[in-house]
Amino acid sequence: MASVTRCASAPSVPAPLQLIVGEEELLVERSVRAVVAAAQAADPQTEVRRLRATDLTPGQLSEYLSPSLFDEGRVVVVAGAHEAGKELTAALTRYAAEPAERIVLIVLHPGGARGKSLADDLRKVGAVLTRCERLTRQEERVGFVRDEVRRLGGKITGAAVAAVIEAVGSDLRALAAATAQLVADTGGVVDEQAVRRYHRGRAEVSGFVVADKAVAGDQAGALEALRWALVLGVAPVLVADALADAVRTLAKVGAAGRGDPNRLAGVLGMPPWKIRKAQGQVRAWRPEGLSTAFAAAAAVNADVKGAAVDPGYALERAVRRIVEARGMH
Repeated sequence: MASVTRCASAPSVPAPLQLIVGEEELLVERSVRAVVAAAQAADPQTEVRRLRATDLTPGQLSEYLSPSLFDEGRVVVVAGAHEAGKELTAALTRYAAEPAERIVLIVLHPGGARGKSLADDLRKVGAVLTRCERLTRQEERVGFVRDEVRRLGGKITGAAVAAVIEAVGSDLRALAAATAQLVADTGGVVDEQAVRRYHRGRAEVSGFVVADKAVAGDQAGALEALRWALVLGVAPVLVADALADAVRTLAKVGAAGRGDPNRLAGVLGMPPWKIRKAQGQVRAWRPEGLSTAFAAAAAVNADVKGAAVDPGYALERAVRRIVEARGMH
């Protein structure tokens, strides 16, 4: 008979056969990581192999599940078990009846009728079952946010939980990222005021908000807007493009002088309101500062298109450089 565990939890020494059922990808990933971490804590040399049922043959499965000559541990993750063909299903079932020592097999199944017989068979032979179904009810998402804050060592009020869900929505990845940011930025005590402060204008968070704050010299505001833009799924390349556009606009408007925005609109190829706004901003800039900002914008555009390992960090660095450039006198 299979035992059932909570998502993301794992014993100190994981059982050799693990079945994770559900479609909530974040929880599935965390549950896999928990089993892997437990296996590697018991044996630091444990290697991890991640496979997909559609790309796996019975022969390959046998190879991956065969004991090593050097007797090191191994975790084999088979995703998409519902897509396994008859031969692979039979091979998994045979192995599950007599699993090898020092090997942990993790089978991922989304649930549902397709491939259900495999999941049932694995449970019958004693697989540890972890359920990671989608959190569809409001109270489940409330519990998730509370658990996230507690896991990070923080505290959150009931009103703040409701405000987080209202601002972020139902996507668990976004909720997890937003919760982690709130705990980090508030010192661990999250109330409704903090949530409203950090999420104000959520619908308007975009690359252009980040860029506007950066060229205006508001470093704290620009970095806050950048964090939430990335949390809410704004593509890094869009933020980089907005930074470049903001700097380019300042340069063009600055070079055109203090003319009438309506008259300059046709010359510069941009709407009068944008020219009027840039005229107010460019007064705080000097030519050498704009040159530095141009370089920062060009560099981050290359970074987010593949040159940088961490686009988020590259954008943060660009924002800081642009704000510093504004202060060059």
